[in-house]
Amino acid sequence: MTAALVFAATAGAARAQDKEITLCWAAWDPANALVELSKDFTAESGINMKFEFVPWTSFADRMLNELNSGGKLCDLMIGDSQWIGGGATYGHYVQLNDFFEKEGITMDDFLPAAVDAYSAWPKGSTNYYALPAMGDAVGWVYRRDWFENPDIRAAFEAEVGRPLEVPRTWDELLEVAKFFQGREIDGETRYGAAIYTERGSEGITMGVTNALYPYGFQYETEPGTYKMDGAVNSPDAVKGLEVYKELYECCTPPGHSDAYMTEDLDAYKSGQTALQMNFFAFFPGIAKDPAVGGDTSGFFVNPSAKIPASVLGGQGISVVAYSDKQDEALQYIKWFAQPEVQKKWWNLGGYAVHNAVLEDPGFVESTPFAGQFLEAMSNVKDFWQEPIYAELLLAMQKRVHDYVVADQGTAQEALDKLIEDWTVSFEDDGKL
Repeated sequence: MTAALVFAATAGAARAQDKEITLCWAAWDPANALVELSKDFTAESGINMKFEFVPWTSFADRMLNELNSGGKLCDLMIGDSQWIGGGATYGHYVQLNDFFEKEGITMDDFLPAAVDAYSAWPKGSTNYYALPAMGDAVGWVYRRDWFENPDIRAAFEAEVGRPLEVPRTWDELLEVAKFFQGREIDGETRYGAAIYTERGSEGITMGVTNALYPYGFQYETEPGTYKMDGAVNSPDAVKGLEVYKELYECCTPPGHSDAYMTEDLDAYKSGQTALQMNFFAFFPGIAKDPAVGGDTSGFFVNPSAKIPASVLGGQGISVVAYSDKQDEALQYIKWFAQPEVQKKWWNLGGYAVHNAVLEDPGFVESTPFAGQFLEAMSNVKDFWQEPIYAELLLAMQKRVHDYVVADQGTAQEALDKLIEDWTVSFEDDGKL
């Protein structure tokens, strides 16, 4: 090779290595797994990856401010499912339909519930603004070692009148939580359940809806009408909210009045509670935890009441419209969509929702919680994904926290007031 050709090749490689894109997401275990996975992208493309990870407590404020200001920090955004409406309507996200068609990427390769939740706007349409990136739902963890302890099992059956089993309904969940509340096990006082009660961001809404949805709560009497009276405040919805308050009052550990993901993890890992509500994204860490991992813990889907239902978590990955490096960001999307990459993503601790992963014969046995994750994702329900979702969320946070934690008024009054709040918001937004 001549000196000129050597120089040209070297310069080309240097230019490739000079390319860098920034991916923005929340700071948690799956983000660390994505850093590891993305090393393969850099090796294949020559494009370096930079990451901006923000703690969950400030993630929405930080990143929505970035999008609303037209900032150029993020080339790729793994944004919450609730952001898809605003991302599309306000032009924050690049519409990906033409790109998907050009590159042969089809949403038929992904779990339908994930496509609808993370990628499409309006809901039910085929307008795509994200690729499903991180499937997630709220599930439950339980102290399997306590559930299998013969003395504990005998005591439960004597007190409750049935065998101690993993809760399948909210009635059973309450029975189990009440049984463990204040019980001495191995010389220490234990408690029933660590649940979401946090007021400042989205915590108590993500918690309360785990009870509301199974009892039949709906956002509208008819989808797309924004008519909420008789749905949001139905007798079934009232019952679900009352049950959640009962669980909070009867069976949570001391000082659990402002708890979200981290606080639930801390309470459970420290041995305080028999049960923990949390997102499946944290379950790989629990399975490996030195204190509660292995056979010490088990996992189950959110209990049913009238219907099976789980609160949706998870996110899609979008190209930010304000990025100067959209071509490189789209290269990352194309790479990430590959079945083999999706399989490695699952193996590293990310929650792939690609059919190549979920339909693999060994998937259900691949982790102690894979089967439960698949079951939960089949019946997920999500909060409003409207462009004004943040305003809607603040109202719900206030109304349900006032009732559940602050002990103000009744469940019926809380939900009636919530409809009043949301009606004003939708009127201001021109929807009513």
